[in-house]
Amino acid sequence: MAWSFALPQAIFESPLLATLTPIATGSTIGYLVNRHGTKPKYATLKQPPFSPSAWLFPPVWTALYGLTGYASYHFTSSLTSLTLSTYPSRSQMLYTAQLVLNHLWMPLFFGLRRPALAAVDIVALGGTVGALMAELWGSDRGAFWMFAPYAAWLSYATYLNFGVGWLNGWVVPGEDKARVEAKGKGKEQ
Repeated sequence: MAWSFALPQAIFESPLLATLTPIATGSTIGYLVNRHGTKPKYATLKQPPFSPSAWLFPPVWTALYGLTGYASYHFTSSLTSLTLSTYPSRSQMLYTAQLVLNHLWMPLFFGLRRPALAAVDIVALGGTVGALMAELWGSDRGAFWMFAPYAAWLSYATYLNFGVGWLNGWVVPGEDKARVEAKGKGKEQ
């Protein structure tokens, strides 16, 4: 069998595991990258128009992770037994690839403070999600529509990534500078 890259089949076959896995992995990565907090870093960055408050990101990503996780269960359960014999399916591999790319973004942007690398990642993520949605359009329209809010948010996140990168000279300040600047802003208000 050719090399393949996908989450374990048991995750795709369980609605609970399919929904909770991306929430748990995304939350864990967010926690590890944000142990010292991204809010001070976020507060010091010049933002493009229509940038949201930092508090909006965790609930939106949690909802989107859950919805797309459930969509992965949905498209797996709609596969025929013939397709399942060739596990993993193309949809499962694309889903796994987009999840990995998604989870790389925060460490690239906030951990390594490399918005340009994060921009490359989010463009690759958008292309992978587009390929997955094209695959789902022909095989599972329900799962396709479950991915639509995610694709819309990724478009917005791409705009934010490029806007923040451009406005900040493609640099995210280090933690010490971010804390000092955030404290200074807090005193002015």
